[in-house]
Amino acid sequence: MKVTHGLWTSIACLITFGPVMAAEKVVTFHRDVTPILYKHCAECHREGEIAPFPLMSYQDAAKRAEWIVENVTHRRMPPWKAEPGHGDFFGERRMSDEEIATLTAWQKGGAIEGSPGDAPPVPKFATGWGLGEPDVILEAPYDVTVPAEGPDIFHHIVIPLGEAAGREVAAVEFRPGNPRIVHHAVILVDSAGLGRAKDALTPEPGYVTGGGPGVSLSGILTIWAPGVAARRLPNDVAIDLPKKGDVIVQLHLHPSGKEEKDRSRVGIYFAKEPAKRHIMSRPFIFGPVTLDIPANEKAHQVEASVKTPVDLWMTAILPHMHYLGKEIRVTAKLPSGEERSMIWIRDWDFNWQDQYVYREPVHLPAGTEVKVVGIYDNSSDNPAQPRTPPARVLFGEETNEEMCLAIFQAIAETPEDSDKVRRALAGNILKQIRDPNVSKDVVDNVVVRLRELGRSELQSELRSRISTLLEPKKQ
Repeated sequence: MKVTHGLWTSIACLITFGPVMAAEKVVTFHRDVTPILYKHCAECHREGEIAPFPLMSYQDAAKRAEWIVENVTHRRMPPWKAEPGHGDFFGERRMSDEEIATLTAWQKGGAIEGSPGDAPPVPKFATGWGLGEPDVILEAPYDVTVPAEGPDIFHHIVIPLGEAAGREVAAVEFRPGNPRIVHHAVILVDSAGLGRAKDALTPEPGYVTGGGPGVSLSGILTIWAPGVAARRLPNDVAIDLPKKGDVIVQLHLHPSGKEEKDRSRVGIYFAKEPAKRHIMSRPFIFGPVTLDIPANEKAHQVEASVKTPVDLWMTAILPHMHYLGKEIRVTAKLPSGEERSMIWIRDWDFNWQDQYVYREPVHLPAGTEVKVVGIYDNSSDNPAQPRTPPARVLFGEETNEEMCLAIFQAIAETPEDSDKVRRALAGNILKQIRDPNVSKDVVDNVVVRLRELGRSELQSELRSRISTLLEPKKQ
C-alpha cells in the first residue's frame, strides 16, 4: 500500500497536536457539568428535597465545586455502595470515571460558567404516582413531627392492610409526605400483630427504635430512597399479602433545621392476572447471630453460611450492619462449583444502607452455599463508633449492638418449598446457638434478643434455653 507524504504529515499532526488540543478544551458548567448534575444529583439536590442544599444553578454548584469533587472522587456521592462487578442491579447510581474527570477538570480549571444557552433542559420530576393511580393507598393516620435538631429518628407507623389483605401484589410505591426530612423508608409486612402490640406499649402513636423494626419480619414489600423509582414485578410473579395483618412503615427521618411534619403514603398495585410464582412471604435472611466483637479491634471478621434446600430465584438483596460495620460481602457457591458474588460493599455506611434489586432474578439451585462475611472496626478510630470508650459488642437490633445480615427477597416454586427454606434458616440459627465453642453469655444474649423479636419458628428451642437461664443457681 502506498502512503503519501501528505497522509503521513496529517497523522503526525494528529499525534503531535491531538493531546495538546484536547488538553486545551475549556470545561464549562452549562455545557459539561450541568448534564452530570441533572443526571446524578438533582433528584435530591433541589429545593424541597432531602439534600441540605441545591445544585441546580451555577451559583449553587460553583461555591461547592471543591466539595463536589471531593465527594464524587471518593464515591461518597451519589450514594451507591455496591461495588461494580458484584451483582447486576436495577437503578445503579454510579458516576463513570469520565464524568468524575469532567467535574475535576471543571473545578481545577476555575469552575468556569460558560454560556447558559449550552445547558440542557431542566429535568421534569414526577409529582404524582410514578406507576399510575394505585389500587389501594395506605396513608399514615397521623402526622409525624420531627424536631428542628437532634439525631436521626427511626419512626414506625402501623397501618392495617385493609382492602389489600389477601391480594396478590405486583408493585408497591412509596410517596414521602415531606421529602425534606424523609431519608429513606422500609415498608414491612406484619401478619402476627407484633408491630401493633409494640405500638400499644407507647402512649404516642407509632413507635421509635434505634434502627431496626423492633419485631420479626413477616416480609419486606419495598425500600424507598430518593431517586429510587418504583417498579413492577415480572408478569408471572407476585407478592401474596396475608388475609389479615398490617403494613409497618419505617421512616428514617432527618431533622432539617426547623420543626417539620410528615404524612407519607404507600400505594399498592394488584396483579392483573393470577401469578404463577410468588415472592416468599418471609425474606431469606441469615447471618452470624453469635458474633462477639472485642473492644479496640479494628478489623474483626465474622461469617456465616447456609445451603439452599430448594431452587430459589433471588430478586433483591438488603445487606445489613450497624455503625461498627466496615465491609460486607455475600457470595454463592453453586453445586457445580461455580462461585457468584451477590454483592460487595467495602465501604459500609449505616446511613446509606439500601435494597439492591437484581435486573434479572438470580437462580440459585438447591444445594447452593450462600455465605456472608462482615468486617467491623470497634476502635476509637472509627468515626461512627457509638461507644466511648469502645466496648465489647454482641448481637442485637439496637444500633449500639451489631448485626451482619444478608436479607434476600426470593422466589420459591411452591409453598412447600417456602416452608423448607424457613426450616433451613431456623435450623441455621439453632446450629449457631448450639455450637459448644460459643461462650454461654453470647448464646444467652442471642436467645433473649430473638425472643424480643418474636421469632415464632424458634419458640420451642427458646423456651428450653430461657427456662435454663431462669433456673435458680445452685449454692
